[in-house]
Amino acid sequence: MALRLVPRLMNKFRVYALVRSRASAERLRALGVTPIIGDLDDRASLKRVGGMADMLLHFAPPANAGAIDSRTKNLIAALNSRGSVPRRLVYISTSGVYGDCRGAWVDETRPVKPATARGVRRVDAENRLREWAGTNGVCLSILRAPGIYGDGRLPESRLRAGTPVLAAADDVYTNHIHADDLANIALAALLRARNSRIYNASDDSEIKMADYFDLAADMLKLPRPPRVSRAHAQATLPKELLSFMGESRRLRNDRLINELKVKLRYPTVREGIADAIRRR
Repeated sequence: MALRLVPRLMNKFRVYALVRSRASAERLRALGVTPIIGDLDDRASLKRVGGMADMLLHFAPPANAGAIDSRTKNLIAALNSRGSVPRRLVYISTSGVYGDCRGAWVDETRPVKPATARGVRRVDAENRLREWAGTNGVCLSILRAPGIYGDGRLPESRLRAGTPVLAAADDVYTNHIHADDLANIALAALLRARNSRIYNASDDSEIKMADYFDLAADMLKLPRPPRVSRAHAQATLPKELLSFMGESRRLRNDRLINELKVKLRYPTVREGIADAIRRR
C-alpha cells in the first residue's frame, strides 16, 4: 500500500522510506525515494531514522507474537534519539481494536475491546504513540482500517480453493477499504488531520462477509463459496480464519468524510472489485 502513496508524496515532499532489503531500496530509489535500510525488529539498525523527517507515515504491522508492539516501541526510541521529532505522524491501525460489536454501527468514540492477540498489539501501538505524541507535541492521527482490497488483493485464491463462508443465520458484518482510497486517506490525514484524532478508514459499504465473497465470485466468474453453520466452521476451519468470522461491526466513516474531506474513489466494494478486475 505504501508504494501507492509514492507518486502522491513525490509531488509535495522529499520522501524517505525505511526498508529491510537492498532489493527494496533499489526499487524505491528508481521511483525517486531515498531509502534507509533498517529493520523495526532491530533497534540498533534504526539509528538514522531519528531527526530525519518532519512528517512520518507508520504503516508497519506489529510482529506476530506477544502482547506489545515491539516494532512501534523501537520506532519511538529511534525517533527520540536525535532530539528532533516529526511534527506530524499518521499510523495505520486496524478496526479489529473494537472487537466483536454484534453488528452494531461503530464510530471512533466506541471504547476498544480487542478479541484477538493481533488486536491487542494494535491497541498497544496506539497507546504508545498517543503517549509519545502528547509528550513531544506531535500531531498524531490514527487510521483504523478494515479489510484492504484492490488490484492484486482480491480473494481469488480463496474462492478457487472453495473455502466455506458462514450461513446467513450466522454471518457477520464486515468492512472494507480499497488500497487506493486508503493511500488517499493517509495523505489527507498527513496534511489535514486534527491533533490526536482517530478515523475509521472505511468505505460506505454495508455488507456481510459471505455476501462479499459471493459478490467477488460473481464478478470474477467463479463459483460461490459453500455456506456452512458456525458449528461446522469451528470444527473444520483454521483458528486464524475463524477469528475474522467471530467479529461483526459496521464502521461509520462520517468523521473521515467531514473532517478530512476525502472523496472515496470506490465508495462500495462493487466499484472497487470491478476496477480491480479491469486492471488485471
